[in-house]
Amino acid sequence: MTTQTELVRGKVARVLSTREVALNVGKEQGVQPDMIFDILSVKGADIRDPDTHEVLGTVDVRKARVKVNQVYDKVSVATTFRTRRVNVGGQGVGFSQLFQPPKWEDRVETLKTKGGFESSSEALDEEDSYVATGDPVVQVIEVEV
Repeated sequence: MTTQTELVRGKVARVLSTREVALNVGKEQGVQPDMIFDILSVKGADIRDPDTHEVLGTVDVRKARVKVNQVYDKVSVATTFRTRRVNVGGQGVGFSQLFQPPKWEDRVETLKTKGGFESSSEALDEEDSYVATGDPVVQVIEVEV
């Protein structure tokens, strides 16, 4: 069984587009195509005791999940891959459904980035939720279905 210390960790080296990032880890660090990585908040989230308000610890907060599709010696390129079904057509309820039936479309998740590509989580402040160069990444072993 793989332990937490064996996971490949690195950082976002560059945001390439709204779906693609370059990571500062590659073949030399054990990265292979189709590996999954979480892009994490630099700060994490403090967990406080509800009674004493003492900080019990800090947990990682995921900004995005990406899959590696290109691997070089010291760099890899990963893209978003998860999709969600959205209604882009009619309202799909009651009598109006006869005239405007829902039109469903699968859309691929995109990265939340700030202007240009160099520079969604409820637990993050708006400013901290953007994917940026220097954000930590960690390999994901078990993927949610």
